[in-house]
Amino acid sequence: MKLGIVGLPNVGKSTLFNALTGAGAQSANYPFCTIDPNVGIVSVPDSRLDYLSDIYNPEKYTPAIIEFVDIAGLVKGASQGEGLGNKFLSHIREVDAIIHVVRCFENDDIIHVDGSIDPVRDLDIINMELILSDIEIVERRIDRTTKAMKGDKTLAGELEFLKRVLEVLSNGKSARSVERSDEEALVMNELRLLSDKPVIYAANVSEDDAVNGCDANPFYNALKAAVADEHAQIMPVCSKIEEEISELEADEKKMFLEELGINESGLDKLIRASYSLLGLISYLTAGPKEVRAWTITEGTKAPQAAGKIHSDFERGFIRAEVIGFDELVACDGSMNTAKEKGLIRSEGKDYVICDGDIVLFRFNV
Repeated sequence: MKLGIVGLPNVGKSTLFNALTGAGAQSANYPFCTIDPNVGIVSVPDSRLDYLSDIYNPEKYTPAIIEFVDIAGLVKGASQGEGLGNKFLSHIREVDAIIHVVRCFENDDIIHVDGSIDPVRDLDIINMELILSDIEIVERRIDRTTKAMKGDKTLAGELEFLKRVLEVLSNGKSARSVERSDEEALVMNELRLLSDKPVIYAANVSEDDAVNGCDANPFYNALKAAVADEHAQIMPVCSKIEEEISELEADEKKMFLEELGINESGLDKLIRASYSLLGLISYLTAGPKEVRAWTITEGTKAPQAAGKIHSDFERGFIRAEVIGFDELVACDGSMNTAKEKGLIRSEGKDYVICDGDIVLFRFNV
């Protein structure tokens, strides 16, 4: 999963990126990897995997991973190639979802690029550049479809949908807000519109708001109202706190969060929100050689889940031996006890994998 972090200058975007990638490298067994100055890979925290690791003491521990991309270079006019506009837009096109950092705190020592704090204005600046780029793409597709219709009248429905998308974009709204049928969704996926990317609005708030809540924060409330109809998620996060957390060891991190009265770090919240936004879950494999988390789309059936491990597993799929994580915990982590109680199920090709399933695939090729 690749998440792109976007935002205007001085909203806390790069601070959050550095904190998230630093925290992920420090608190997990997956090594932090800097691919280039603005890309970082972190492991997905998963207490279930830790539990299995304690049982099996495996040679290898492999959590799921997320790639964060700190996307920079936006200025007004990016859609027309101003500044690093083309690079900025191409980077967004490559990510699965966007984390849009919006400043919702006041601090006289941190000058806002536009001279004042206005999250809705900031939001509109970036969103409009994405929308302008999308308008150009949709207009080109409409031209092609109109010409193709001369020999294929079945494209009338697609053309009508494209015109509806263009109208929404021309009104300054993102493609995410366009209602669509299953058939129209296929057309939308082909377009790969930037403003149709799933998005989490990360409202960068003060330490006080992060600890006590944002109900009284007018900036946060304005942002929340502005994105209400976008099919997006919004969550408060404090870059300053995340920066402090990233410098702590795992035990210190836990104590620090407890002292603040916070249940989980911003990294944990963002990962959880990202999985939910993209409809992703994890199933687990476990043994003395390796314990591992595998990320799949919710609703994936057993053979296709097996194919994540190796194509031969899917091609020669026979059955999946499955136990839910909570069921194993109820047996004190003993697979033998689970077998005696009949909790390990033999599932066929129509079984839909559930989050937290511990699976052993049987196959033959």
